[in-house]
Amino acid sequence: MRVCALVPVKPLLQVKTRLSACLGPQARASLMADSLQRLAYVLRDAAVADQIAVISRDPDVLAWAQQSGLVALREHGNDLNAALRQGRRRLRAAEALLVLAADLLAVQPNDLRTMVQLARECAGRCVVLAPDRRGSGTNALLLKPPSVIDFAFGEDSARRHAAQAMAKRVPVHWYHSETIGLDIDWPEDLYFYAAQW
Repeated sequence: MRVCALVPVKPLLQVKTRLSACLGPQARASLMADSLQRLAYVLRDAAVADQIAVISRDPDVLAWAQQSGLVALREHGNDLNAALRQGRRRLRAAEALLVLAADLLAVQPNDLRTMVQLARECAGRCVVLAPDRRGSGTNALLLKPPSVIDFAFGEDSARRHAAQAMAKRVPVHWYHSETIGLDIDWPEDLYFYAAQW
């Protein structure tokens, strides 16, 4: 099974505005850049993706991705779901698509290996869904094949992704993990990360 990983990244100076009470724009940009570098390292260490792509409107992010040996995709537009559809079209050789949030500071190689293994064990189509620690957002989404459901990122996306799959009678495998479940959206997430890791 050929797996491609796709990581969407906003322009770094526009990320994580909900952290503005505790971090300024440059600090938020630095946090995201560090998280993105760590995610690329974890993806390589996990050795589950035949190709790793970053899609962004930020020229600095794209330059970093290219220099790091990743596929750099220039995003057209300003919508996460549309960007992911664009990335999916570009990664045509994929038999499964692993979409990862860029702010997963605690994700581990075994998280990614487990998600891919769950997909490999499916005889046919399936969705593997890793929710955030609140159970509402989608931190990682593995689609086999890549077009098995549409992207529904935004509020309550985990439920909406699962509902789409169930409506199409596609098996859904939930993967719960403290490490992949931690994304940095709110100040309390940052404090939780600092206290745990």
